[in-house]
Amino acid sequence: MDALYTAAATANGREGRAVSSDGTLDLPLAFPPALGGDGKGTNPEQLFAAGYAACFAGALGAVGRQEKADVKDVSVTAEVGIGKDTDGGFALSVVIRVELPAHLEGEQGRALVEKAHAACPYSKATRGNIPVELVVE
Repeated sequence: MDALYTAAATANGREGRAVSSDGTLDLPLAFPPALGGDGKGTNPEQLFAAGYAACFAGALGAVGRQEKADVKDVSVTAEVGIGKDTDGGFALSVVIRVELPAHLEGEQGRALVEKAHAACPYSKATRGNIPVELVVE
């Protein structure tokens, strides 16, 4: 693959900072209270959720244009969970919630969401590695 764009960011741990190479992103990092932290910063799960939601929404927009479907009022929320895996480490899970406008409810809307899931680069990267549940609302 020839990259059309490459993003770079540096972090110095889960309790430090994450900074993009251009300085646009510069955030404090902290463990969330559920993992024993003070929550006074963002965390990798929130960053992944934001990226996945934005990417999925973009994929849904592209699919909508191809299918000539109006998806401008669609909202995508990604919920990223972290928990213990069977090896004693940690693993992620994702729920993608897509809120569709009334004119896209039913089979047409579900088909658009499935096509977006097939096209989204984040979905491709996680396929077979992280369980991803699609919820159409």
